[in-house]
Amino acid sequence: MVRGGPPVNAAAPEIVVKSVSKRFVARGKSEGVLALDSIDLAIAPNEFVALLGPSGCGKSTLLNLIAGFAFPSEGVVTQGGAAVTAPSSARTVVFQDYALFPWMTLQKNVEFGLKAAGIDTAERAERARAFLAKVELAGFEDRFPHEVSGGMKQRAAIARALVVNPTVLLMDEPFGALDAQTRVLMQEQVASLSAQSGCTILFVTHSIEEALFLADRVVVMSPRPGRVRREILVTLPRPRTPEMRADPWFVSTVYELWESLKSDWQEKE
Repeated sequence: MVRGGPPVNAAAPEIVVKSVSKRFVARGKSEGVLALDSIDLAIAPNEFVALLGPSGCGKSTLLNLIAGFAFPSEGVVTQGGAAVTAPSSARTVVFQDYALFPWMTLQKNVEFGLKAAGIDTAERAERARAFLAKVELAGFEDRFPHEVSGGMKQRAAIARALVVNPTVLLMDEPFGALDAQTRVLMQEQVASLSAQSGCTILFVTHSIEEALFLADRVVVMSPRPGRVRREILVTLPRPRTPEMRADPWFVSTVYELWESLKSDWQEKE
């Protein structure tokens, strides 16, 4: 079941993935592994897009190409009409494993990108404190990563990604290492933060419920080699609330997607 979604400014997308394929070739091998095959995708400014698919379908590979961490074997990725050729502060990434510096406090972790951008000490401290407060970590500024929970680490990582005011936020299964209860709470917090940030967001997940709860549009990928299998537009109103998980459209779409995709999950998981 698919229903209409938010208006998309197709004339001026923020991110364009055009005819992109990615092949990984091991040393001494001639053909290698085709991870992505002829991907076409356009993401509008301020749109929240979830990439959904089983493990190994190329979701993280596509995110890395958009981030500028890797390059297509064929095709091109652009942001704002310019080819992505390297990482940029305009595109920040939140990883599953938090990627916080263990020798820095949460405050200093959040300040890191601001310091690299040349922001003076007082301003970066103020901005870091403000973003830690936004993710409900006020009072934990001087804690080190090993002193806080997994959910708190991930909130600090999100604050670090957002504090530099990126145009695009890339999230690579950011809740995969969290327990089920914390994961639900983090989904609700990201739903709220995404409405405030003004970022274009690409969110990688293999959770159907998570994708539908968070995104404006869900892009479903096939097993390797990854291709765009279908797209679902989500019209649950924002801000998203826990009660929306009981919305008849949400419940029926979760079921319909699971029925259509479970053979892929059973083969790949």
